This record gives sequence, structure tokens and C-alpha cells, in this order.
Amino acid sequence: MTDDRDIAVLDSGAELMFESGEKSRFATIDQYELGEADLRPYICLIIGGSCDQEFLTRHREIVRSFLDDGKIVVFGGHLFRPWLPGGSDFIPREIRSHADYHITIVEEEPFFAGVNPLELTYRKGVAGFFARGHHPLPEGAIPLLALPDGEPTLYVDRSSTGGTLLVSSGATLLGFDRFEDSTRPITGRLLRWIREEYARLQRRAHENEREEVRG
Repeated sequence: MTDDRDIAVLDSGAELMFESGEKSRFATIDQYELGEADLRPYICLIIGGSCDQEFLTRHREIVRSFLDDGKIVVFGGHLFRPWLPGGSDFIPREIRSHADYHITIVEEEPFFAGVNPLELTYRKGVAGFFARGHHPLPEGAIPLLALPDGEPTLYVDRSSTGGTLLVSSGATLLGFDRFEDSTRPITGRLLRWIREEYARLQRRAHENEREEVRG
């Protein structure tokens, strides 16, 4: 396993993310082989909204164990089953006009420096491209993007497990590299963030081990 294949995508066979020019950098795992898959080589598991959430619920201990090993899960989609640690069901946005879909960047770094939020909101003149609702924040989670009333459409959760979750209520951050606008760098920044976050998790684990030895 080479360093640039240490991120796995759970493949439902219908992932928009595979239009990404970065797709050769990912390993793929058929969603229905999750129960038998060896996840030890991977630092991150990316799960799209078209995956079978009934199946994931039956195997949610695998996702939890992966995270508690100090690893990362990236999810983009509408949660409606309780398989994702800290996750709550998707709440659709009440829409009165296209402006109700407008995305606000709450935390610019590490993904959104120089990104025009209107280019997250609209694609080919259609609003709601990135998200059309939200998941309530778990305790301690940090919102990165929000809808007009502050509903979080992307958050980082470092509290619910021993690892890190990056959770979107719509699109994952893969596939943006095919666009010719300010959103194009997002996919590459996601890959850098995953590896930096994994290094941070490893440092934390080593510090905890040293504290245990001293204790």
C-alpha cells in the first residue's frame, strides 16, 4: 500500500465523487464488502450519501472502531439512520426563495481560503448545489459552512470518538477539481487536511501513551 492509496472510498457504484481527477489516489471498497474488508492500511474512509445506510447501521460498530483507532471518516449526504457516531438525522431547509440555500463560510481554513461562497451555492444557475439542509451539531463539533440562519452544512467533530469526523449535509468535498472556478482547490485541500489531521491524531495518541507511562 503506497502513501497515496491510504484513503479508501466506500463505493456504492453511484458516487459523483468519482468524477474527481484525484480518483486514482483512492482505494475503493465495495459497500457490501465492508464487513470483511481489512481497514488497517487506511487512515481515512470516505462515505457518500448514496451508500446503503440500512447496511451501514447493521455494521456501525466497524465505523466506530475505525474512528476509535484514531482515524478519519468523511461523510457527505443525508443521514437518516443512526450509523454515524455523533450524527443526527438530516433536516431539510424550509425554502422561500433561492437565497435560502446561500452558503456562508464560517471557518475559512483549511478548505475555503479564496473560495466564493456563491460558487458553492450555485452550479449552472441552480441554487442548493452544496446543501439543502443540515445535520444538528454534535456537542463540541466545529461548523465550517452554514445556511443563512446558521444551520451547519459542514462540520468537524473531534469529540464523539477517538478519531475525527468531517460531515457534510450535501456534497462531499471530492470532485471540485473538475470545476473552473474558485472551488477548484477544495479537493486537493481535503486530501492535505486528511493527512495533516491523521498526523495530529497520531501525535495525540503518542502524548496520551507518554502520560500513561508517567502516571
